[in-house]
Amino acid sequence: MRKIALVLFDGARLFDTAVVDEVWGARSGPGAELRRCAATKEPVELAGGAVLKPERTFAWLRTADVVVVPGLANVDAEPAPELLAALRAAHRAGAQVAGLCLGAFVLGAAGLLDGRPAATHWRFTSELARRHPSAQVDPGVLYAGGAGVWTSAGVAAGIDLCLHLVRITQGADVAAAIARAMVTAPFRSGGQAQFITVPTPPRDEEPLAAVRERAMRELRRPLTVSELASWAAMSERTFARRFVAETGTTPVRWLLDQRIARAQQLLESSDLPVAAIAGCCGFGSPVSFRQHFTRHVGVAPSRYRTDFRPATASSAASSTEVLNRAHELVRSKFHDK
Repeated sequence: MRKIALVLFDGARLFDTAVVDEVWGARSGPGAELRRCAATKEPVELAGGAVLKPERTFAWLRTADVVVVPGLANVDAEPAPELLAALRAAHRAGAQVAGLCLGAFVLGAAGLLDGRPAATHWRFTSELARRHPSAQVDPGVLYAGGAGVWTSAGVAAGIDLCLHLVRITQGADVAAAIARAMVTAPFRSGGQAQFITVPTPPRDEEPLAAVRERAMRELRRPLTVSELASWAAMSERTFARRFVAETGTTPVRWLLDQRIARAQQLLESSDLPVAAIAGCCGFGSPVSFRQHFTRHVGVAPSRYRTDFRPATASSAASSTEVLNRAHELVRSKFHDK
């Protein structure tokens, strides 16, 4: 059971608190225990006048697996010293501590952004960097972080970060199920742009969707930008530009994200050895797979499988399915030669 702490304070943004409740409330099932925490158990008035009643005090943060700080309505508001101390204590205890949108300023005030990647709403990235010059503020990404400290850009990016935290604490399948229930994208990399230059792609860019679908079917083998561009009947330069405009990320980064996501699913649901999963997902070698996976997810593939594989993995992927995947991998190796 994962313990999730939603931090409450006067002036917090209602939308961010609602995101946390949607992701870790009833939709998360029995795998998560969500509790609202504040300085006291007295009702807290959020920005806009909504009132929420805390169930725990900040002392509970030290026992939580995930601590989420909603955004501030006013970045000049001074966070309470007891909140900052509780956030530092939670991080020292091993919690994943996240600040949604302008909640990054609270984490900065607690000293948790020093020397770490950080994100916030693009209108306030300069101010965040000014106040916390040692933070590695990236004005373009959806979310950023690692080593137990995470921050997100504005509004919907908070959903992406929360789903990412579900993935690293409860597994990719749980995150995908929650995303389906919320009718939202199951996975958007933190490295994607906060805003896309072409919100609604014109008709002449529709082939890119077909390119992505084909790439997903062929993830097991090496794919280059040049090959993807040929599928779309475009020059490599034009394809790369349109791909970024449509998705907010580069073709190379998108491919890596999909390979990692596929590997997470196989680690959770199959008996395939790590080396076979590396091949199924298109990594050149098990060593390359382990390096990319560990850098992207934060733990090695074997540790990820131990943490997130169900007690009866065969119920998620039958032995027949596993053998079929293995046979396909073997056939592809001989065919490629």
